[in-house]
This record gives sequence, structure tokens and C-alpha cells, in this order.
Amino acid sequence: MNSQTEMKPYVIGLDLGGTNSVFGIVDSRGEIKATTAIKTGGYATAEAYVDACVEALQPIIEQVGGLDTIKAMGIGAPNANYYTGMIEFAPNLPWAHDSKVPLAQMFSDRLGGIPVAMTNDANAAAIGEMVYGVARGMKNFIVITLGTGVGSGIVVNGQLLYGHDGFAGELGHVTMVRGEEGRLCGCGRKGCLEAYCSATGVARTARELLSKTQRPSILREMDPEQITSLDVSIAAGKGDELAKEIYDFTGKMLGEACADFTAFSSPEAFIFFGGMVKAGELILKPIRDAYDAHVMPIFRGKAKFLVSALDGASAAVLGASAVGWEIK
Repeated sequence: MNSQTEMKPYVIGLDLGGTNSVFGIVDSRGEIKATTAIKTGGYATAEAYVDACVEALQPIIEQVGGLDTIKAMGIGAPNANYYTGMIEFAPNLPWAHDSKVPLAQMFSDRLGGIPVAMTNDANAAAIGEMVYGVARGMKNFIVITLGTGVGSGIVVNGQLLYGHDGFAGELGHVTMVRGEEGRLCGCGRKGCLEAYCSATGVARTARELLSKTQRPSILREMDPEQITSLDVSIAAGKGDELAKEIYDFTGKMLGEACADFTAFSSPEAFIFFGGMVKAGELILKPIRDAYDAHVMPIFRGKAKFLVSALDGASAAVLGASAVGWEIK
């Protein structure tokens, strides 16, 4: 450990999600020493969002000895460009939906000039999985995050795949349903995987099925507009046939997508995390079955399907912090 690390033993990791922004102050061993969180939405501008973040950070920074103990900050965020430190046209962030936001520089300016690096939120989760989770020792794997959106972090030969412009690996926006019947996605295109297999996509599938059929379901006891993926999971766990059909539909599409992803990177494993993964075999079994039915024969039986061993927020916070430790 160099003298700079000894003098400044912590980094800040930020998991910036579409719903929540979770901060952790992390030491060089990957131990989260303090945490806090705010809601991501509700801010008209990026400046207002950063103001709220800095205000929330102050108590936990003081808890570990003040800003002089912080070496750097790493951020995992939607549509984050590792090369430029900007969030660019993020569909799930109202203050970055139609613009490029230099978020890394904004945080650096507000936090005494500490260096700040940023990567895609799912890439940060992949780093966390590689360093601390079930991907330890793996050099080729794909992390798929199932939350407000569908994110992915692709590791090939031990390195994250960024592409020439910093945006490679947007597997949530591959087109699964082509034509006018495809659902409108937050990115502005139709038929994206995210429009069907995110938590919001599952809720939308539930509403569509409830409107198209009169079959009995626990979900009919709820206001359709208030149904969430958690409600679908609970109903399916109670044996509700309509709810189980929703997860079969969702898992089948995910499995078909994974079969296509295998064709270009031949991963050792697909690793899933996010709130939807708590549904367990309700979602994992149709994923595996559809994958086996659609993957090229040369790849069949080779990839593992794993669930993150880390808490979803912790994985992304640790991954973001690892980005901070890598700053020279």
C-alpha cells in the first residue's frame, strides 16, 4: 500500500440507480464503513441532485474522519461514460434525460477536488462481482441487473468491455420484439429487452394480461396501476397461475436473449442480481429452459446461471468504489 493510500484510507462509492442513490465509504479491503442514501428522482436539475448528494454525504464523511481521509470517488450510473465522466441521455434520470451531464467533475468540484471516476451502473456491479462475489476467478462472464431497467456488465478476458466510445454492453436495449407491436422503451426505441424484463416491464405484462383475460388472480384485488414486480412475485409464490405465467413469459425472453449474447462472448456464467432475482426459480427456471432451447449447440451446457451472492446495493457500491481505487 502506498503512502497516499495510508494517508487517505477510504474511497466513496456511489450506486446511482433509477430509483435510489446509495453511497458507501469503503476501505482498501472492501469493507463498507458507512452508508447513506437518497432518492434519485425529484430533482429538476443535475445541480440540485448533486447538492442533495453532498448534503447527505457530509455526516458519513465526518464519521470516518473528514474529507482528508477520502482518496477518491467512484460512481456507477446509467449511461455513464467511463472515458468522459459524463452521464449521457439517461432515459431513467429526469435531470439527464435530454443532455450530457459532467457528473464526475461536478462531484469533484463539490468535494474539495478529489478525483472522481464513473462507469455504467451495471459495469460497476460486474466489478463488484469479480472482486468480491461469485465471479471471483472468472475472466469471461456477463452480469445482468434486473431492476428499474435491465443493465449488463460484460467481462471478456478479465476486462470490462467498454467499446471505443465507452458505451459498449447495453444488452438491455437489444430489440426482442420488432415492429409496431413492440413496447415503447424509455430509450425511445420499441421492443427492447428492458421494456419487458425490467421490474417495470413485469408490472406492465401483468396489467396487459389482466386486461386481456378474465382468469382469476390475486392481482385482480389490486389497482392495476399500482401493481409492482414484487406483487407479481408474491402472487406467484402463492401459486397464482396468472402470476406464474408472467414470470414464465419474462424468463423465456431473458433466456432467449442470453442465448444470443453467448454467440458473441461465450461467457462462463451469467450472473443475475436485483430485486427481481428474489423470485428465485420462478424466474431462473424459465431462463435456463429457454436458453437451452435456443442457444447454438456448440455452447449448450457450458454456461452457469448464477445469482449474485452480494446484496444488490452492496455489489454496485463496492464495484463503484473499486473504480475509485483504480484512479492513479
